[in-house]
Amino acid sequence: MAVVTSDTPIADMQQTYPRRSAVISWIFFDWAAQPYFTLITTFVFAPYFATHVASDPASGQALWGFATAAAGLMIAAMSPVLGAIADASGRRKPWIAAFGALLVIGSCLMWFGKPGDVSVIPPLLLAYGLATIGVEFATVFNNAMMPTLVPPDQIGRLSGTGWATGYVGGILSLILVLGFLAASPETGRTLFGFLPLFGLDPVTHQGDRITGPLTGIWFIVFVLPMFLLTPDYPAKRRMSEALREGLADLRQTLSELPKRKSLAAFLLANMIYTDGLVSLFAFGGIYAAGTFNWSTIQIGSFGIILAIAGTFGAWLGGKLDDRLGPKRVITGSMLILLSSIVAILLVDKDSIFFVKVTPPGPDGALFSGAAERAYLLLGCLIGAAGGPLQAASRTLLIRLAPPDRVAQYFGLFALTGKVTSFVGPLLIGAITAITASQKAGMAVLVVFFVAGLALLARVGER
Repeated sequence: MAVVTSDTPIADMQQTYPRRSAVISWIFFDWAAQPYFTLITTFVFAPYFATHVASDPASGQALWGFATAAAGLMIAAMSPVLGAIADASGRRKPWIAAFGALLVIGSCLMWFGKPGDVSVIPPLLLAYGLATIGVEFATVFNNAMMPTLVPPDQIGRLSGTGWATGYVGGILSLILVLGFLAASPETGRTLFGFLPLFGLDPVTHQGDRITGPLTGIWFIVFVLPMFLLTPDYPAKRRMSEALREGLADLRQTLSELPKRKSLAAFLLANMIYTDGLVSLFAFGGIYAAGTFNWSTIQIGSFGIILAIAGTFGAWLGGKLDDRLGPKRVITGSMLILLSSIVAILLVDKDSIFFVKVTPPGPDGALFSGAAERAYLLLGCLIGAAGGPLQAASRTLLIRLAPPDRVAQYFGLFALTGKVTSFVGPLLIGAITAITASQKAGMAVLVVFFVAGLALLARVGER
């Protein structure tokens, strides 16, 4: 057995892979972090902010878009530096703890976002930006632990298992909120017909606001196994040395990209369509809240159905990936997403594709209106296509990257997925603010997927 020193590359530490309990504990990071994306950014708090805290849904969507863009810009500016440190230094847990603290603090502060109180909007958006930066950078360093946990031929399986575990955690957190915490202001009952736990007041939307503290507590509880059982290698280099080496390695990789035309085209395509996908998930709930005046229970139920569709879509996408190849799966997924977005823009509460339908009644059953059911169906298509798009993108990168530098290119892959993450929300926010139309703001996403498809056509799949 080889002797492992502080200068031994992580790729050479195959004999040091930890036991199964350490790997399972690492997987629970996704379970711990996913409620932030499910509860805060997509299905509960973001729609609540747009419809009840802001003066109107359009301005709420615009403000949320600007805050998301500001956080994305900070993430894009710092990702190369922090990614280089993660690769060269070896330490992960201290960074995960620091950025996890930002996630917890920012999330807990969202409790103070009372309905109709415009004075709370600036600090509330600041808390949201702080939490977003925290969860994204904690994820960067958590992902950097993957090569130290399993052999290279098992990294894809590890990543997929973590992804699936995160989905399940998000679904359960959403069921917890809808079934036991968030009640309808009209009936005072939750989705399961219960009075909300802890005496949460439906009139002041405490069931919506509790998602902030719940997200923070959930993260603390379920990230603990990773800190206790998953090993973290000691620092290989001092911070200054790690920074210099990491940035030099990044510059070398970037300088070689023009010689690898297919890989460069794919990374550029990934940068664009990932921005569109993230924006679509971030604003889908807000758009539904403004278009159909959905309550938290309706949006949350919509989210549960979408997550289930995403689970099946990811499973089927993996089967098709093996049979047809990742490029075809990515292309098919983007065509489904593009078609669904166009169709959603042609659905309003009283019309479907310009055909007038009966709008949903104020006291109707869940998704009783024809337009609501059409939006639900299109949302399921989006959920089912989103998972295969992201999973097949990882597979295509493995096929295109040099075999001896896959880990390095995965770092660049992560960077391209974040470096322009502010552009989509910024455009949605700006266009929504200029036109005072949520529909016009969402229409910009068509451009992202059309551009992504055009660039993907230039990728030669090995």
